[in-house]
Amino acid sequence: MNEKSVSIPRVLTIAGSDSGGGAGIEADLKTMAALGCYGMAAVTSVTAQNTLGVSGIYDVPADGVFRQMDMVLSDIGADAAKTGMLSSADIITAVAQGLMRHPVEKLVVDPVMVAKSGAALLRRDAQQMLIERLLPLAYIITPNVPEAEVLSGVPVDSEESLKEAAEIIHGLGPKFVVMKGGHLDQKDAVDFLFDGETLHPFSAPRIDTKNTHGTGCTFSAAIACYLAKGETVHEAVRRAKDYLTGAIQNALPLGGGHGPLNHLWMIEDASFRGSSRQCGSSQ
Repeated sequence: MNEKSVSIPRVLTIAGSDSGGGAGIEADLKTMAALGCYGMAAVTSVTAQNTLGVSGIYDVPADGVFRQMDMVLSDIGADAAKTGMLSSADIITAVAQGLMRHPVEKLVVDPVMVAKSGAALLRRDAQQMLIERLLPLAYIITPNVPEAEVLSGVPVDSEESLKEAAEIIHGLGPKFVVMKGGHLDQKDAVDFLFDGETLHPFSAPRIDTKNTHGTGCTFSAAIACYLAKGETVHEAVRRAKDYLTGAIQNALPLGGGHGPLNHLWMIEDASFRGSSRQCGSSQ
């Protein structure tokens, strides 16, 4: 049987599983499919969660994380990769070892520390390991304001302090820093790309909704997808921001807490989009 040659951008997510489907590898794989990429996953942890919170975290053994990465990257390969929830120092070490064995230049590190519900997803003893082992391998890192404060040691409450934090984080190894400004008190939702010299803003209207579960995972996955498709860093961030804004605007009001984004908003037809508005909380 003759097999056709297939050319499709390949993206690997190295992250935790969200049983509610709104964040983690579930969000990443939906994003990758929506943006025309072939998604692969190395699962680092399994979480028991829904829109209201996290009730359990079960880490995959570090060797299991490494073996997942080794099998995928030694055979299929990846044009880009992203990391999400890496809860322990051992898992971070395994991920770093996997990336050193099979280097992926376009690595997007989302330094996930706390869930939307407030649950801690990165143990304190693993924070330094993240800085020492993973950030030097990163092409882009995408911290939100609380994560940037932990990584830099700088309180961030303005654009000036945000740039100071970005400079410190850039000095830890990543080639680019995307500072997510959603926690800042601003009229619009503004994110910033720091290239080592200049802070480039990306603005979108702030959307008044509680259904924002998985925004960080989705944003970093979208950036990885556009990098895999050959976009420049600036264009990848811009297009990922546009995709994320649409996913929030069309978010699904599921559950009783922070509902999930609509990752398929760009490819839905009008009838499905209309019916999705009828989703509600289970009682």
